[in-house]
Amino acid sequence: MNSGILFLSLLGFLPLVIPICPVPCKCATNIIDCTSKGLTVAKLPVAFRPSAEIIHLSYNRLTSIPNGLFDNLESLQVVYLQGNPWECNCDILYLRSWLQWQQNRTLYRDVRCTSPAHLQDRIIAYLTEDEIVSTCQYWYCSLALVSQLCLFILLFLQAILVIFIIVYLQKFRRMTTEAQSTTRDLRQHVDTWVSSSR
Repeated sequence: MNSGILFLSLLGFLPLVIPICPVPCKCATNIIDCTSKGLTVAKLPVAFRPSAEIIHLSYNRLTSIPNGLFDNLESLQVVYLQGNPWECNCDILYLRSWLQWQQNRTLYRDVRCTSPAHLQDRIIAYLTEDEIVSTCQYWYCSLALVSQLCLFILLFLQAILVIFIIVYLQKFRRMTTEAQSTTRDLRQHVDTWVSSSR
């Protein structure tokens, strides 16, 4: 039995097999209450039981929701999210997308950005993707800068390698020329010595 549960947990099906209440939340039949538990994104449960209809995540320290957290909850009707310090950067894209798919968005009017400053107090469900992505540009710029720096270092190393190969080939050419010259001189000396010994 334990090996079957271990196998299912490795496949990612454990939340579907064991419908337990995530720590430190309180659970009723179809309600999971994690209100005011000091949850952060790192402390948030990895999964909720599939039968959950109502989830309370209000008044925690959540700045975003992990991608896919609500996707397999087919019975889910509402998630209470107000009172969290939502950071409206790239990490909020999943929550925004999930909120936009909800039929009654008025339930989520209190789910608002606390940062960055230009998006503060805006309703997350009504943010455009461009507004959120514009906050992510610093990361892309840094990545582009690092990529260009790596490319420059790679080109510099290739230039040094090419110079090394050219210098080595010139030395090899000189050594080959010297070896041919020495071979000719040696043949002449041998021929001279053979003809004088006759």
